[in-house]
Amino acid sequence: MMKLARHAALGVSLLTLSVAAVPAFAQNTMAAPANGQMSGGTSSAMNTQEPAPSVDKAVAESETSGTQDRAHTEMAAVIKKLTDLGAKPFHTLSVEEARNQPTPADAVEAVYSEMNNGKPATPESVGKTENISIPGADGDIAARVYWPEGAASDAELPVVVYFHGGGWVVATIDTYDASPRAIANQAQAIVVSVEYSKGPEHKFPAAHDDAIAAYKYVVENAGEWNGDTDRIAVAGESAGGNLAINVAIDARDNEYTVPDAILAVYPVAGSDMNTQSYIDNQNASPLGKADVAWFVENYLNNMDEAKDPRIDLVNAELNDLPPTTIIAAEIDPLLSEGEVLRDKLDEAGVEVTYQRWDGTTHEFFGMGAVVPEAKDAQALAGTRLKAAFTE
Repeated sequence: MMKLARHAALGVSLLTLSVAAVPAFAQNTMAAPANGQMSGGTSSAMNTQEPAPSVDKAVAESETSGTQDRAHTEMAAVIKKLTDLGAKPFHTLSVEEARNQPTPADAVEAVYSEMNNGKPATPESVGKTENISIPGADGDIAARVYWPEGAASDAELPVVVYFHGGGWVVATIDTYDASPRAIANQAQAIVVSVEYSKGPEHKFPAAHDDAIAAYKYVVENAGEWNGDTDRIAVAGESAGGNLAINVAIDARDNEYTVPDAILAVYPVAGSDMNTQSYIDNQNASPLGKADVAWFVENYLNNMDEAKDPRIDLVNAELNDLPPTTIIAAEIDPLLSEGEVLRDKLDEAGVEVTYQRWDGTTHEFFGMGAVVPEAKDAQALAGTRLKAAFTE
């Protein structure tokens, strides 16, 4: 793959958003694939870890409604616990309240403890971590470097630049600590988890600009951590999945180091909130239709920006991108746009691996401590990243 270096900047006008306009997107529906359907030359998910302990089905089914009724047992237990901890739908909260309420990661820790006779949950073991500060687009931002467990101290390893989820409004690299740990171990790579500016304090395209600046910094400096930037990938969840794809597009367009692979976990990829998955999952937990509208209100400056190709990836120029793996959850309003993105990438000649996990919700990927499907998804991610690093 050609690797070039040159800097480019992004720009956009700043206007005012009306949340009342958020649902007014164009119609674009697409049916969900069959259970566990995968495309792109991979026939099944990999699972190299021990399965998560089972949870009492009666607990998972008690006081259930909506998401819990459709979720698999362990997933339902996490969603129920999230409610029990006091988490409320984002759209009912102020930004400050949303940033301080219990998270799915908190629910996973609580469920793990209940499943293991009160034993506290501990993070997945990695070789080591290091908190660093790196230049963003408009000032320094936090990042955390993860080394895989068992790697020799002098080993030159591939690098994954990871962007967390949270709708460009909530969450941090601490909230999303589990995912980069799993990716580091599964891909046997150094993972750099990047913080970025968030709305409403920093409106679009602040997070996107930070992601690009952070990626460029890692490309130039990963050697300090024995990182091999001839083997580099981008990864992200939800809003972070969108950022990962945007980084690859910007690198292609502006002729600097193009990543060898993209891992996009239920990425924000469209501007249509009338798709079949938005209809089916409008009241889903932890992410429903009104919650997405709330994120849009707090990050975008105005409704016209929803059609910007950096947000509306399904209508972006997708040719000449690196091999892309899309991981999807069934109970997720973003499901349909992920399917459309898969098909648009395929039409553009991009190698795509896609798998949907039924019975799971948005945010499931980092729940490997208690949700078996998360371990399967993490193993698939590692397999595809390792394959890209050896091509």
